[in-house]
Amino acid sequence: MSHEPIRVFLADDHPVYREGLAALLSSMSGIEVVGMAGTGLEAVELATETQPDVVVMDVRMPGLDGIEATRRISAHSPHIAVVVLTMSEEDATLFAAMRAGARGYLLKGANQAEIGRAITAVANGEAIFGPAVARRVAEFLTNGPTASGDHVFPQLTPREREVLSLLAAGRSNAQIASTLFLSQKTVRNNVSNIFAKLHVADRAEAIIRARDAGLGH
Repeated sequence: MSHEPIRVFLADDHPVYREGLAALLSSMSGIEVVGMAGTGLEAVELATETQPDVVVMDVRMPGLDGIEATRRISAHSPHIAVVVLTMSEEDATLFAAMRAGARGYLLKGANQAEIGRAITAVANGEAIFGPAVARRVAEFLTNGPTASGDHVFPQLTPREREVLSLLAAGRSNAQIASTLFLSQKTVRNNVSNIFAKLHVADRAEAIIRARDAGLGH
């Protein structure tokens, strides 16, 4: 009995890595690479056009980053499963990808078998994470929902809570911008909004409030 191959679309801004991954996946039984993109906008447009079963998505891409591209693809075509394949081990990136709708998250050190398993799993409706990522998800869930700050700072937007958590971890605005793929101006605006909403005078006071609430550990 024959089965239709899993149709996979690749989004990565590095041509050599993208081509190599395409060749790797094409050599695997049951997987068909149906398209590739080098930017987030291309990924959204071409994935919408080709309607693959799975999109393998890098995070750092020019123009539109992979998190926002994932969010748009998931919103427009929720039946398309997105697996994020990235160099980023940052918790903020992991959870941003999950909130955007990614069903899998692997680091670029993953081997062929791991990538193949992830693609097959998400195509079948499962969620899958690489071993190191799975441990962090488990730790996050074990620590309880207050670790995200959702309940202690309900006046903040999800993005502001992410920024506040990184502030509490001692990150500079430049580091926060790099982690969340934002401009430094956007981070400064978020920080100002946080100060106003928490009624704090400065960064040090915001950090104290955040750490008292369990953020930044």
